[in-house]
Amino acid sequence: MSAPVVIAGAALAGLRTAEQLRAAGWLGPITLVGAEPQPPYNRPPLSKDFLAGTASAASLTFRPRASVADATWQLGTRVVRAELDRRLVHLDDGRTLPYRALVAATGVRPRRLTCPGPLPGRHVVRNLTDAERLRTALLAPGARVVVVGAGFIGCEVAATAVALGAASVTVIDPLPLPLLRSLGELLATSVLARHQRRGVRFALGRGVTAFTGTERVTGVQLDDGSELTADVVVEAVGSLPNTEWLADNGLDLTDGVRTDDQLRVGARPEVVAVGDVARFPNARYDDLPRRVEHWSMPTDTAKHAARVLAAHLGDARADAHDLPPFTPLPTFWSDQHDFRLQSFGAPALGTGEVRVLHGDPADEGDLVVGHLRHGRLVGVVAIGGPGATAAAARFRADLLALPAPTVTTARSPR
Repeated sequence: MSAPVVIAGAALAGLRTAEQLRAAGWLGPITLVGAEPQPPYNRPPLSKDFLAGTASAASLTFRPRASVADATWQLGTRVVRAELDRRLVHLDDGRTLPYRALVAATGVRPRRLTCPGPLPGRHVVRNLTDAERLRTALLAPGARVVVVGAGFIGCEVAATAVALGAASVTVIDPLPLPLLRSLGELLATSVLARHQRRGVRFALGRGVTAFTGTERVTGVQLDDGSELTADVVVEAVGSLPNTEWLADNGLDLTDGVRTDDQLRVGARPEVVAVGDVARFPNARYDDLPRRVEHWSMPTDTAKHAARVLAAHLGDARADAHDLPPFTPLPTFWSDQHDFRLQSFGAPALGTGEVRVLHGDPADEGDLVVGHLRHGRLVGVVAIGGPGATAAAARFRADLLALPAPTVTTARSPR
């Protein structure tokens, strides 16, 4: 039997890449290697429905398509090293796998604070085990919750903690508004007000210097000398891409795996990167490579990378030279309390000019804001109920129809 396509990472991006390889015409063997013992599952509910106890672990599991029923799954196993010149990957159980093509789909892990203090009582939310432990802690009567980080995970966990009846919920962030980098000042101000009206407190413009307590956390010390009492601390301070296994191969691993505009890695047509770990240029905006941690990205990257690999392997329905550059339209949503944030495009790439497209910023009703970059619409974000989501979706076609700027992209970086 010929060497397989090895997919390092068996979460959503890995699963979708395997399925899309079959759809693109690859009939050869596929092996998926995943660090978690569970089959692929849906992660966004971990900080919302699953954490709240309204969704079970079984309901989160993805059902693979029949086309990948013959794929080999190596779960509970981690890829620890790759030798790209020899086309080998090494696993943490001592085995070595040869490959014909390689997919980097190893995702990210939570960033942790390095402040002094005890570790027990401090939580992150990345996998099922994390969420199960945090849910148990939040259900303790009178739980006083401190969330460090006012990004999407931090705000979602804060909303869920309020719904579970926590005695108090405080969110700390060094920025002056929650979700400021992602949403801009106007919408971030609205998010702050909506959370405050529902009982969440904020310590903004503040950093954490230490965790207090002996056997477990009892408080969080801030950089202004004040201290917040805490029974449960959630660290939601970003993520780190899992790229260490690709070291010593001459690759650019700065903030993820650098790819060209076809998701190929290091001028190697047999290696691609997908999902949260991939850092790629998107000519829809410019030629600067970026990682995009949105739920839609694993599927979008998998579809394109699979076509690129299948074309290289000679079993594709299209030649690799016929494939256009990868220019996705990023999409994300976030459910918090009883409202939803919905985004199309890349609002964070705006240059500060915003335009209210629907609603009134002075009200706590539906609101849709457009973000412009040098006068060009690059992102649309809605906050509110189904009406806001529908209003934002009407601008999706406008974002897709805009011509990509003329940029020069290096197609085969090392």
